[in-house]
Amino acid sequence: MRLTLALLACTAAAPALAQERFPATLAGHASLPAFSMVVPPADAPRDLWVSGKFTGKARNEVPMSVEGDVGPAYGGHKTGISLPFIGQPVQGMSGLAMNRDQDGSWFALTDNGFGSKANSPDAMLFFHRMQPDFATGRVARLETVFLRDPDRKVPFRIANEATDSRYLTGADFDPESIQAHGDEIWIGDEFGPFVLRVARDGRVLSVHQTMLDGTPLAGPDTPGTVVPAQAGVDFQAQRSGGYEGMALQPGTGLLWAMLEKPLLGADGQPEGRFLRVMTFDTAAGDWTGDSFRFRLSDGATAIGDFNFIDETRALVIERDNGEGNAALACAEGATDQGACYPQPARVKNVVLVDTANRDDEGFIRRIGHVDLLDIADPDGKAPEGMATDGRFTFPFFTIENVARVDDTHILVANDNNLPFSGGREIGKAADSEFILLSVPELLAAR
Repeated sequence: MRLTLALLACTAAAPALAQERFPATLAGHASLPAFSMVVPPADAPRDLWVSGKFTGKARNEVPMSVEGDVGPAYGGHKTGISLPFIGQPVQGMSGLAMNRDQDGSWFALTDNGFGSKANSPDAMLFFHRMQPDFATGRVARLETVFLRDPDRKVPFRIANEATDSRYLTGADFDPESIQAHGDEIWIGDEFGPFVLRVARDGRVLSVHQTMLDGTPLAGPDTPGTVVPAQAGVDFQAQRSGGYEGMALQPGTGLLWAMLEKPLLGADGQPEGRFLRVMTFDTAAGDWTGDSFRFRLSDGATAIGDFNFIDETRALVIERDNGEGNAALACAEGATDQGACYPQPARVKNVVLVDTANRDDEGFIRRIGHVDLLDIADPDGKAPEGMATDGRFTFPFFTIENVARVDDTHILVANDNNLPFSGGREIGKAADSEFILLSVPELLAAR
């Protein structure tokens, strides 16, 4: 695979951030309601039949007793949906596979549950086959596959270690990126960060620790990292900074695993405004030793997904930490934030990159982007109330799904962080929205 990468490499003809902005037109909209639940498997421990019991300061066994909110930094708006849940929430679409199933459905991934290891030990891990229908505006969940470790491939103690079924939970991994390759599913995790090889029935086949420049890469939640731990010395990956995007390169079997946030240097500070990208050979089951860099644009703090559209070009979602329409931004110094967004969305882009075009420092060339906060809707495809003056926005905190549909269209979807994110409407939990975008100029750009 090194030969393949060597043939792809070339010196950059333009700076890493030289790029063009392309138009995007809304071609379809479909959504999965925020309050969408799935029943655990019959052999799951009874503890997993009620989820979200540990999201507060103390255990809460009373279903639907505490309403979720977006947090004080985002105005403290309530979301109208209460924890704990009876069943498991489908929420948190955190990755789309490049390759679809035979029936055309999309492999989509749910993340660790409620945001951290500590609050998600009763949140089961699973992936789905989803089918958005842009004629009806609905998203069908065709299948849900629960992750489990019956063969004890996970190299550390899991939350359900002593059970026969050994279902994985959000206390074990934070799955954020997914690819379907042959008869197997490959999943990128944020906690390790690890790469998981999984059978179609959800059985873990192998777990691979990240290697960068010949050294294991760890984060504050990696098993073996103990307090006190020095940032940048004992761990380099930021919390929730693992593999948010993991692209499968056509024809090579290489996974290009991109970290969500910059690595930490020896001083404990981010090493720069760029993200590391490492390549993993699925045939060999090992890292190639090659690594590259993706430079974030001004205002962007993280990425949300990463998928190839051909042998060398790929799409990357980059975003800030904002949520909500900037037209409803709170006035500076406002003390009453009940009807406004104190941190509205400002940077939500789908970037086209050329992985074969890199400069001397390994920065991947950015070709161009579309702005998800400025989408044309001339045909009225947006649901009522979601477009203003023929313009549609996608102002969610975490937009974590992008994939090529055909030569002119891409699919984009959000992670709604149920029940902790709004974005579309103040006081209401965000649905899982799937949008079809017509972007022929972007997909044709070189």
